[in-house]
Amino acid sequence: MGKTKAFIFDLDGVIVDTAKYHFLAWKKLADNLGIEFTHDDNEKLKGVSRVRSLDLILELGNQTASQEDKNKWLVEKNELYLSYLVNMDSNELLPGVEKTLNYLKSKGQKIALGSASKNARPILEKTGIMPLFDAIVDGNDVSNAKPDPEVFLQAAQKLNAENKDSIVFEDSVAGVQAANIANMISVGIGSADVLNEADHIFADFNEFDTNFLDSLIEN
Repeated sequence: MGKTKAFIFDLDGVIVDTAKYHFLAWKKLADNLGIEFTHDDNEKLKGVSRVRSLDLILELGNQTASQEDKNKWLVEKNELYLSYLVNMDSNELLPGVEKTLNYLKSKGQKIALGSASKNARPILEKTGIMPLFDAIVDGNDVSNAKPDPEVFLQAAQKLNAENKDSIVFEDSVAGVQAANIANMISVGIGSADVLNEADHIFADFNEFDTNFLDSLIEN
């Protein structure tokens, strides 16, 4: 009987690229507020909560707002974002993701989602991979944003796994830091320049083969 590890995946930028939809929704809101919002600005929102993201956008425009207005805009942004997700399907999965999940499943490994997104469940449903996950921890379950490791600690707990036996796949610096703080193995998906704190770094899931996954399981 082989070893059983806990494989924990972030959602946005790792399993699906919903960053483009977040950008469109934030940009539309920013336009309505008369604030210029670029792709570079959007990069600063990666791994950041919705509340903090709005604050950063208001700071860009040197604007302040009442809590009532902020709450209204947060709802508006999420409704815009969800409207873009309506037509999502398995074509939205990033390259090599499904193959990786299926291989881990075939090896009897435990799989969890650890994401700040509050829309994680509908996205997993629409892309058809919900049955591959043994546990889901999303933005509805946690109160602390990455690099606080709460989301990954909860995921490991749900899988009855030790931190040292948990492997996290992340695309953000804050996410990699959260995994490292929790003493989990961190696998960065994206740019090596950006994710240099990760234990392993790949451009995407097609850049490694099953030998790498086997090594994570066995070591």
